[in-house]
Amino acid sequence: MSDGETRKKIVISVLVFTVSVILFSINVQAADKNNKGWENADKIVKSIVVPAFPDKNYDITSFGAVGDGKMDCLPAIKQAIDKCNIEGGGRVVVPSGNFFVKGPIHLKSHVNLHLDEGAVIKFSSNPDDYLPVVLTRWEGTECYNYSPFIYAFGVTDIAITGKGTIDGNARDSFATWKPNQSKDQLLLRKMGNDGTPVNERVFGKDHFLRPVMIQPYACKNILIEGVKIIDSPFWEINPVLCYNVTVRNVKITSWNLNNDGCDPEGTVNVLIENCEFNTGDDAIAIKAGRDQDAWRIGQATENVVIRNCVFNSKANGLCIGSEMSGGVRNVYMENIKVGEANATIYFKSNLDRGGFIENIWVRNVTVKRALQKFIAFVTNYHGYRGNHFPPIFKDFTIENITCTKADDYAIFAEGVKDSQLQNVLFKNIKVGEAKILSHVKYAEKMIFDNVTVNGKLLPKNPIESKNSPTADE
Repeated sequence: MSDGETRKKIVISVLVFTVSVILFSINVQAADKNNKGWENADKIVKSIVVPAFPDKNYDITSFGAVGDGKMDCLPAIKQAIDKCNIEGGGRVVVPSGNFFVKGPIHLKSHVNLHLDEGAVIKFSSNPDDYLPVVLTRWEGTECYNYSPFIYAFGVTDIAITGKGTIDGNARDSFATWKPNQSKDQLLLRKMGNDGTPVNERVFGKDHFLRPVMIQPYACKNILIEGVKIIDSPFWEINPVLCYNVTVRNVKITSWNLNNDGCDPEGTVNVLIENCEFNTGDDAIAIKAGRDQDAWRIGQATENVVIRNCVFNSKANGLCIGSEMSGGVRNVYMENIKVGEANATIYFKSNLDRGGFIENIWVRNVTVKRALQKFIAFVTNYHGYRGNHFPPIFKDFTIENITCTKADDYAIFAEGVKDSQLQNVLFKNIKVGEAKILSHVKYAEKMIFDNVTVNGKLLPKNPIESKNSPTADE
């Protein structure tokens, strides 16, 4: 497909839901001005369309797949998906067994890839199997790269369900590439910054940009439910430019570098609930594209509800950013348990990004230990390339949060002199032990309402810090 055809498909997919997104967002924002934030979380959940499928099964063993862990079952899975799609949809069933696949699985409309209990899909560790390249986003910038392991483009009503396991088998291949990626990473960022046509941003073979595990791209009505995910090459679940996404009862155990749990990006109407993520990077990182490339596309991430989850991370817990240049609004996070993470509630950006993070509600979060900052607003996140496009952070309500121990700051909040943090309420926050009580700088209308650290009640109006840390950790 030519780059022009690809762009046309994306534009059509985005325009299909743009009007409804605008109307829904206006209603949400108007209601939130009347302090009805959590009621709007319920409205968002009720509005999300969960795909339904005809009661027809397409067992991959009927198409020649053998669950012996040796035979390449990708041809059989492709045949089952094609037949299911052509006949109007249903479930492509992976029965109990170890099914090896030499390459990516590309879903089509009205297909539910269902893994029975005891089923394992184990992906090849050979990078060449993930060619030809496909249109993707890599760290928030569009390009052509190795295919995500499970990928869908411009389709509607798709699902990955069941009690089986998706094994990326990446720890000895893709997952080792980070030390080699810097040249390609910087080149892609420059291409995005300079407006290089997307069809000229071709990576893949002889490059070192790791593919995402699961990425629906410009899709509508997506369900990921019940499955286990292990040993991912890069980010785990990354819906891009999608509408109506439900991630439910998913367990991730993948400790490789940059193994984010779920990263909705430029996506509208998202529910993540009853999940357990044990990850090598951020458990949740809500994103909206990087710098100039995200401004070109112009799609915010909106209307996200995250609830009733358990997270452990070698990096951070609940995050928004740092790739947030398209904007993030209307996010509701509640009833979350975090074991250990570096920063546990974390909003991050830098002066390259522009964009905004607004109308964010967080409540009922318990944290065992923050290895660095407990709650953090950071506007000097690493990777800064020297521009001056200050992000806008405004309208945050963070309440009923407890942390047993923070090794560094309890609360760290620093805006930008000409774009200060605005309207941030901390209410009923308790940190049992922290090295540093708080750091607040460049913030307007920030309130500490019943915030206690080390047994000390902090002033309602925080005192602005005179100095700034030299850089984010």
